[in-house]
Amino acid sequence: MPNPRLTGLGSGLFCVATMVALACLDHLLFEASVTVYGVLFLPVAALTALWVRRGDLVTAPVVVPIAYAVGLLIVADGDDGLTGHLVGLVTALATQAGWLYGGTLVAGVIATVRRVRMMRRRIAAQRRRPA
Repeated sequence: MPNPRLTGLGSGLFCVATMVALACLDHLLFEASVTVYGVLFLPVAALTALWVRRGDLVTAPVVVPIAYAVGLLIVADGDDGLTGHLVGLVTALATQAGWLYGGTLVAGVIATVRRVRMMRRRIAAQRRRPA
């Protein structure tokens, strides 16, 4: 299993690029199913939170919903024109908010657990150090 360590910007780029690629794949294979897109979003959110560097853990729950919205532009139903696409995006965000909240929660929990483990290790190392 690869264990990359991405910066905050790198994790954002990874998440956005993956969600755009999955949205294109969903559009081609499943005729833009928002449910399939939401299901695919959950592991991407988890991987983003797992692969971000320790110092940038706070960015994971921030970039995940942004990536979801960017990929949703491809999948969301919308009429022609900018206004139609924006209405489709807002409608998809409103009707599929559960996937967005779920993925953000997954990323937040993973980042929080990693942060707590990091803080415990740091405290244990300080206790072991002679005064």
